[in-house]
Amino acid sequence: MSTPVLRSVQVHPVKAMRALAPTEAEVQPWGLAGDRRWAVVDAAGKVVTQRRHPRMALATAEPLADGGVALSAPGHPTVEIEVPSPTATITMEIFDKYVEAVPAGGEAAAWVSAYLETDARLVHMDAPEHRRPVDPEYALPGETVSFADGYPLLAATTASLDALNSLIAAGDHAHEGPLPMNRFRPNLVIEGTDPWAEDGWTRLAVGEVTFRVARPCGRCVVTTTNQFTAERGKEPLRSLALHRKRDGRVIFGQNLVPEHRGTVRVGDPVKILD
Repeated sequence: MSTPVLRSVQVHPVKAMRALAPTEAEVQPWGLAGDRRWAVVDAAGKVVTQRRHPRMALATAEPLADGGVALSAPGHPTVEIEVPSPTATITMEIFDKYVEAVPAGGEAAAWVSAYLETDARLVHMDAPEHRRPVDPEYALPGETVSFADGYPLLAATTASLDALNSLIAAGDHAHEGPLPMNRFRPNLVIEGTDPWAEDGWTRLAVGEVTFRVARPCGRCVVTTTNQFTAERGKEPLRSLALHRKRDGRVIFGQNLVPEHRGTVRVGDPVKILD
């Protein structure tokens, strides 16, 4: 087995929109710099994701120099959105928890509402150092997270994806495979491990940054969404439910919490510390 390395880095400027693949990224306490600092909420203030609107996979948010984003999608004009001033916040709901966020202006709301064909608005997390704590059952005091599902980073391995694709090929929906890694929307993609080796990790180093493994990542319907077409199928949830079920959840990948700041780069060596 070769030495594991970081194969790719994935950043999602707006939660649930298309991933970007920079060659390096700064690791901040709450996640990669620029990752999921923006989100979309509905008229009731509840977060909107691909769970309800798979077409979000086709929308792209490109980061701007001032921290804003340029939103684009098929059939819709590109619009540049500045970081809103945190003079007023709204209370939004994200997975049954309530978080303060800063709403962007009317132009952003008009764009996301037109694209999703429902009343929606874009919000920004202005102070990730204290806005949203990580689940205290799996966190140390003071640890926080962006608008990611629950933890600062998600790691997945190419060997486990290959193993999962073999399970899919042997199942009754083989025509849906093989699946690409973007179905799982990780931040760090690691190659050079054994399949499912990450099940035994508790700490690892990626280049200059060390991480604590918080818990395996439970997967949802988003993984059945083709990130290039927004169409849905049965896999990988069907195969994961048969072969990768733990404590009532189907799992793929590991949630990470960084132990300090630093930068990760494609090609960095990955060391399993514990």
